[in-house]
Amino acid sequence: MQTGKIALVTGGSRGLGRNMALNLARSGHDVIVTYRSRAAEAAEVRKEIEALGRRAAILPLDVADVPSFPGFAQRLAELLEAQWQRRQVDFLVNNGGFNGQGKLGETEEAVFDALAHVHFKGVYFLTQQLLPQVADGGAILCVSSGLTRIAIPGYGPYAAMKAAVETLVRYWAKELGPRRIRVNAIAPGAIATEFSRDVYEANPQLPAMIAQNTALGRMGEADDIGPVVAFLCSDAARWVNAQRLEASGGQMI
Repeated sequence: MQTGKIALVTGGSRGLGRNMALNLARSGHDVIVTYRSRAAEAAEVRKEIEALGRRAAILPLDVADVPSFPGFAQRLAELLEAQWQRRQVDFLVNNGGFNGQGKLGETEEAVFDALAHVHFKGVYFLTQQLLPQVADGGAILCVSSGLTRIAIPGYGPYAAMKAAVETLVRYWAKELGPRRIRVNAIAPGAIATEFSRDVYEANPQLPAMIAQNTALGRMGEADDIGPVVAFLCSDAARWVNAQRLEASGGQMI
């Protein structure tokens, strides 16, 4: 099999990350998926990618554990050499995360710190660590959120971390311009995945309310996001840089 381009997707064992990985494979890319604790689910994603005719691999990674990043980079280097006879990936998709909430006056410091470590600090330092392993002319994509535009009580800390990453995207695009590395953010709206399942179960009326306030009349699904990621990691998006692309179906417009 001819080796194509390679994408690295963090948090790719389920939900949006899984869908991103599969759509990247359908677009002709090989995919490396990271997972924190769901090894069996990550292995299933690998099988699904291979069934699509692409090469795949999985690696454990805690995106909040900055001291572990050099070791991860070394394992990635060994994997790339062994399986692809290459030293670099073409696309880095910073997707891994969790759904944490906290209203002002009720926010636990531990939750705030966890959000910062996963959604901001981890994204920054993992990208910095892996920068030599991203090929010139490639792309970096950070997953943001529609909540940086839509204010919903309880999501302030989460949205603030995502907004910080959106700012980084513009700076990184300028700093990496000499290497022709494009940097963008995708901002999904409300999506029916495990990521927010607890919220929807606690508020069963919420999906209907979201649908009523979305121009296209329904909640989003994972397969509404994966193809957009595949587009941003394609030659068709070669002139898209330093952008926040919202994929929300027109939520709260």
